[in-house]
Amino acid sequence: MPNVHPAIAKMLEKYDLSTAEKTYEALREILQEIVLLGLYRAGFFDHAVFYGGTALRILYGLDRFSEDLDFSLIEANAAFDLGIYEDAVIEALHSFGFEVTIQLKNTEGTIKSAFLKGNTSQHLLNIEAPEDIVKTFGQGRLVKIKFEVDTQPPLDFKSQKKTLLVPSPFMVNTMTLPSLFAGKMHAILCRNWSSRPKGRDWYDLVWYVSQGCELDINHLRARLHQSCSWQEKQEVTIPTDIDEAYILALLKKRIDDLDVAAAKRDVEVFISDHRVLDIWSKDFFMHIVGQIKFEK
Repeated sequence: MPNVHPAIAKMLEKYDLSTAEKTYEALREILQEIVLLGLYRAGFFDHAVFYGGTALRILYGLDRFSEDLDFSLIEANAAFDLGIYEDAVIEALHSFGFEVTIQLKNTEGTIKSAFLKGNTSQHLLNIEAPEDIVKTFGQGRLVKIKFEVDTQPPLDFKSQKKTLLVPSPFMVNTMTLPSLFAGKMHAILCRNWSSRPKGRDWYDLVWYVSQGCELDINHLRARLHQSCSWQEKQEVTIPTDIDEAYILALLKKRIDDLDVAAAKRDVEVFISDHRVLDIWSKDFFMHIVGQIKFEK
């Protein structure tokens, strides 16, 4: 790849680029990592930690793609301004040949968010994707990355530094696996999904259990006490003393209500081997419940 930046060429080596969708997912993930680099250079990780599915994918090896970049402040700060990092992110992307725009959203809300947008076809040309793949996306489609910062986060989480070596060596401040697991469990227990469950949540649950990860119950308690949309909709009061038995009972209730087929449809686009979903059933997830370990 003579015209591709050497660091980007190195990053591309780990991806299957055999189809348009796989190439697009690889492109988006590379852009995500450059965004992290730009944030690091601007000192963002002195104030925030990286969490969520993309953190699990990039830093811990989760075998599915993820869309958004999610961050939590280390200390609550309603006046936090995400806009001060915009130029650093754009500069980092530009240095590797990617032209983008960033639009800030919810500047007055608790969750500060921004949307990064770039021309998909042009970016695919930048990585020398085959012509037929470039044409698949047309000239009008945008590659989009949303990043959000929780400025009033539930605390009691643990964090650690992780090093990434490409596209340039840098460090990311992130939640530990047990605290990340707590965030995922909160999503499973509290997300309102009615007929459209987020299968990615359930895929990640299986991943955490398969890796033998322990769940940070203190951070989960903090999250549940701050908010739980599904519980609030059911007009159920969260108890003050949340124990392991309560969490597991609530999880079983959510499994009882789960549309497994709809959950599969949600996650299929993010994974390469759909056969791993064949075993999914309510009985399967009930079996998973019995294997969850809590951090002592």
